[in-house]
Amino acid sequence: MKTALTLALLQCTPGPLDVPGNLQRLDVAAEQAARGGADLLIGPEMFVTGYNIGASSVRQLAQPAHGGYAQAVAEIAQRHGLAVVYGYPELGEGGAIFNAAQWISAQGERCLNYRKTHLYGTLDKAQFSPGQPTTALVDLNGWQIGVLICYDVEFPENTRRLARAGADLIAVPTANMAEFDFVSTAVIPVRAYENQTYVAYANYVGHEADIHYGGLSTVAAPDGAVLAQAGRDATLVFATLLAPRLAAARLKCTHLADATPP
Repeated sequence: MKTALTLALLQCTPGPLDVPGNLQRLDVAAEQAARGGADLLIGPEMFVTGYNIGASSVRQLAQPAHGGYAQAVAEIAQRHGLAVVYGYPELGEGGAIFNAAQWISAQGERCLNYRKTHLYGTLDKAQFSPGQPTTALVDLNGWQIGVLICYDVEFPENTRRLARAGADLIAVPTANMAEFDFVSTAVIPVRAYENQTYVAYANYVGHEADIHYGGLSTVAAPDGAVLAQAGRDATLVFATLLAPRLAAARLKCTHLADATPP
């Protein structure tokens, strides 16, 4: 495992229906992240198309995991030499639509495609089918990294599943509303602490139709400390994860090892 891993979280306003504009913003963010030494850039939930865009627009804009969105992000990742996790509507088997997040490596390879398992409220349920739980991880410089999306992280079994599989970091693209700030301030540090893993939570700011996003993108350490947290403005949040801190937390905090087996 590489001693340090640097993340950049893209906290931005949503760009509903503006796919070219959103990909351009991702390109700019990736350039800035790479200049800041980031190994991995994580964007918000459904970043490519916007989140609150309606079921008909979601279906119209949905693409397979290997489609044009993936190709565009692969070019961005290769150009700037860092991995990217981005959210998009996935056109799946049999025409099902999933709220997905895909990992593209710095070499432009598709490494992991995750589908949101816990759909939040009528908006999610009107637009998407639920995905299936997974223990899939990506190796980045020896760090084992899993992905969840937004509401998924609020169910402890999801982070525990990835932690049991060996996750050192869980990346969480989100579209969290301002009235649920406690997810950033309380839930994310607790999920990190109880599983002795880093958790990175990348949110929107601003509004999208009648949804107002809370920002507060957060990176929490495996000892429960908040390494970095944004405010309410659009920004790029950097955090460096340290392998010795991870090891020390796992020696001191043994919740994962002591938990009742599933």
